[in-house]
Amino acid sequence: MLTDDYRYTLQGPVPKEWNTTPLESLIETRNGLWKGKKAPFRSARVIRNTNFNNDGTLDLSNVAELDVQINQFESRQLLKGDVIIERSGGGPSQPVGRVVFFDLDESDFSFSNFTTRLRVIRKSDVESKYLLIYLLHFYREGNTNALQSRTTGIRNLNFTDYKQIQIPFPLLPEQRAITHVLSTVRQSIEATEQVIAVSRELKRSMMKHLFAYGPVPIDQADQVPLNETEIGEVPEGWKVVEVGELGEIVTGTTPRTSNREYYDGQYMFISPGDISEEVYVTKTNKFLSGKGMEVSRVLPRETVLVVCIGATIGKTALTSADQSATNQQINAIITHDGVLPHYLYYALTYRAHYLPNLAGRAAIPIVNKSNFAKFPVYLPTHSEQEIISNILSSVDIKIVVEKQRKIALEALFCSLLHHLMTGKFRVGELADAVDN
Repeated sequence: MLTDDYRYTLQGPVPKEWNTTPLESLIETRNGLWKGKKAPFRSARVIRNTNFNNDGTLDLSNVAELDVQINQFESRQLLKGDVIIERSGGGPSQPVGRVVFFDLDESDFSFSNFTTRLRVIRKSDVESKYLLIYLLHFYREGNTNALQSRTTGIRNLNFTDYKQIQIPFPLLPEQRAITHVLSTVRQSIEATEQVIAVSRELKRSMMKHLFAYGPVPIDQADQVPLNETEIGEVPEGWKVVEVGELGEIVTGTTPRTSNREYYDGQYMFISPGDISEEVYVTKTNKFLSGKGMEVSRVLPRETVLVVCIGATIGKTALTSADQSATNQQINAIITHDGVLPHYLYYALTYRAHYLPNLAGRAAIPIVNKSNFAKFPVYLPTHSEQEIISNILSSVDIKIVVEKQRKIALEALFCSLLHHLMTGKFRVGELADAVDN
């Protein structure tokens, strides 16, 4: 039930003291450009749909550098504080209408002909970052679904109707407080992403060191005696062995899909799409019943899994359940005594980029069981396996913890975005502090 403190708008209830106005009255717009056809030209960095992140930020890792017409660029040069909206694009699971904020001081950026620039002209009423946040909220609530049409597979935003949406806005101090709260959470997400990226790079560097010199300090690597083998130098005392010597290889199978009694039970049925960068497979898209497991090749916990068919040959993981099964695209290794599953997982991950070489030139690459069994890997002593596994596992645990933190922060951002943009959370006291 709506309280006396709120009033209805076309987009839902908002605090009664907030103003509302059509988007069109707050902004001036300009459609984008592309490669110039008529001289004189100049070079420009052009923001495209592919540079849009779904959280309102820009990904500048692959910006197009184009020769554009000078006269077109002059009216389409991006300024700090501009909002860019995607007018054409999208897809089945991603409606058109994403928005991003241009927060750079560089003067050579423009935007593509699939996008439109929104520039706030009523700055005494609305700040551009607040407008970005509201339009992001509008998009995430699914409101652009009703404003898009399709031509030749491309989704187009009905921009005439879009400009008529009502923008609710509090006074500037509260706008600044809202953007401050959400920016703080966004900064925490970005900081967490940096920690994850650094941890992944650390893991790559540590794997390279550990499989080249063993578990010794970096400053002692030059003192490690090495032996030449068919797959390169290895520390003295290590062996190079074929995968088939390290355990029982089990190729998965798929129970008849026409028999529904085999499916929708409690046992994970693992396919390549269920294997990610995580060490363990903890969830799957499909599950088998007890009857399905009876006609499958059952794998125990901590079986090593390697994808051996298709575009993702070499993806590796460990099973996490006491009993699970895989489809025929995966070869599994139930390790022998003396071989640590975690170590073999890391050893195969390190050499996974060589595995497609065994697949031949078939339309669908396949590493069959016999060839996979001959794939060579490093085998140190049991104690060294344990040390290497523990070192790399500690980094993987750090990555998992940080990814969980990122998920929690993203959920917090979404919740705050909704509640702040509808006035369910107010930031009055914070507004005064931020404004001062």
